[in-house]
Amino acid sequence: MKFKGILFDLDGTLIDSLAVVDRAWRSWAKRNSLEADHVMQVIHGRPARESVTELLGGANEAKIEQEFAWLERYESEDTQGVHALPGAVALLTQLNVLQIPWAIVTSGTLPVASARIKAAALPRPKVLITPELVKKGKPDPAPFLLGAEKLGLLGEQCLVFEDAPAGVQAGHLANCTVIALQTHFKPAQLPEADYYINSLEDLFIQQEDDEYKLSFIDSNRSM
Repeated sequence: MKFKGILFDLDGTLIDSLAVVDRAWRSWAKRNSLEADHVMQVIHGRPARESVTELLGGANEAKIEQEFAWLERYESEDTQGVHALPGAVALLTQLNVLQIPWAIVTSGTLPVASARIKAAALPRPKVLITPELVKKGKPDPAPFLLGAEKLGLLGEQCLVFEDAPAGVQAGHLANCTVIALQTHFKPAQLPEADYYINSLEDLFIQQEDDEYKLSFIDSNRSM
């Protein structure tokens, strides 16, 4: 397929942060006397503040802000076990060499995303879209549309790499071609993806005039 820019999710797509996410949210669940397994089912791919608001039910704004701040501090300070997924550093480095526009579009806040990008030793993105920059987070398309805009592109000119249902839906609604990594979810759980891959190592990029072409070594097209 041909494209002009790429929009990457961060957690579960470029990096493995599952251990710290699990530690943070389970600790937060215990702190708030919530069922941890239910909490873990709610949070993936969504902005933390939205998850906190939903999980705390009718809590007032002061309580929501207090609990969100506790969680953000925990996740930005604890990066033990955070590492780049196979192929991530090599792919981003190749994009920089080829001067292909790319951005990270994440549901993690700026402090959390910045800490994890550093811990995973990823190339720094010139464009980093976090929940502070949009009114609505994934599954709303706003984050990806803003990412494309910051690259000087339209949604339909971009590829989106995602791993979670909320992100796949957001990319689809932004009119991007969505490629789902099967790191945490199976294709049946990501029905709006256009393609599925097992690893970023399964990609091959070449330049064609003013566009770029992406090929897959081992992938399946969505039905």
